[in-house]
Amino acid sequence: MWSKVSAGELPARERFDWFADLITREVMPTALSVERPADFEAEAAVLDLRTVRVARFSFSPLRSRRTPALIRRGDPEQYQLGLMRRGATFLSQHRNDCNVGVGDLVFWDTSRPSDAAMPRDSGPVQLTMLQVPRDVLPLRTRRIDRLLASRIPGGHGLGAVLASFLGSLEGHAGQCAPEDLPRLGSVVVDLAAACLAQNLDAEEQLPAEARARALIQRIHTFVDAHLGDPDLTPAAVAAVHHISVRTLHQLFRTHGDGETVHARIRRRRLERCRDDLARPGLLGHPVQAIAARWGFSGPAVFSRAFRTAYGLSPTEFRALSVKEVRAGRTAGGDARS
Repeated sequence: MWSKVSAGELPARERFDWFADLITREVMPTALSVERPADFEAEAAVLDLRTVRVARFSFSPLRSRRTPALIRRGDPEQYQLGLMRRGATFLSQHRNDCNVGVGDLVFWDTSRPSDAAMPRDSGPVQLTMLQVPRDVLPLRTRRIDRLLASRIPGGHGLGAVLASFLGSLEGHAGQCAPEDLPRLGSVVVDLAAACLAQNLDAEEQLPAEARARALIQRIHTFVDAHLGDPDLTPAAVAAVHHISVRTLHQLFRTHGDGETVHARIRRRRLERCRDDLARPGLLGHPVQAIAARWGFSGPAVFSRAFRTAYGLSPTEFRALSVKEVRAGRTAGGDARS
């Protein structure tokens, strides 16, 4: 699903020009400059979610200036939201400016001049970018302009939920069927809108449906972060999110893909246990210790749930996984011989 390209396939003298052309075509016309073009490195990947696109970039530090002339040359008329994975940048736009570091989000408008600079001493930049048509976000332009070139913390609140979802797209969107992509696009737009609205104290501007979809993603993120807590129950989840248990169950019936709250907690715990049981580095950890780590109340409950989900006992699954790993290593050794 991700379309990937790399400057590494080109001669060193051509890499910067290749990247500048890529940004002009796929993002927007902008004037890029770099201190040492001969040392430039870059990779890019794009995920098309129909309504929106997610792009991820890795590149050497540079400067990017978007002038009125370049806007007239070409304007996708988008809001773009970036998540800094590595490195740092300074962005100026619409009388605002900010410094952005790892884990931060930053927001800009392709229809306005901007200036971005990445210091060389911060090292290579890794950026995940959400490209959203201006008319897709359900927020008033005059109000949303207040967030242009503003640092949005990605470590708490809806910023953290959005950052987590973007990370999950990077890791798992390639495993999704094509018909799932528009739905993923709708979810990421809802989360972006909710994140921006939260930072503007403008949640009331969001449609009720968008607020509900953003809330359930926030609940999913909370559940994943607290799977090891044996007291993770629907009542606890509802209390943290300031809703009633009845409202929580209704939310899952409407937006939970057919899963109840209990079913999601159990499935995510089982998936974490399965991943740990398949890791050779955790062979010394007893099965019951792994089950307890992810919130199961006892070995019998865990074993029964695991067999129901995967058709094997935890011990049988671990033995099979170890056998497959060893067979793979043997095959790799034979191939090198």
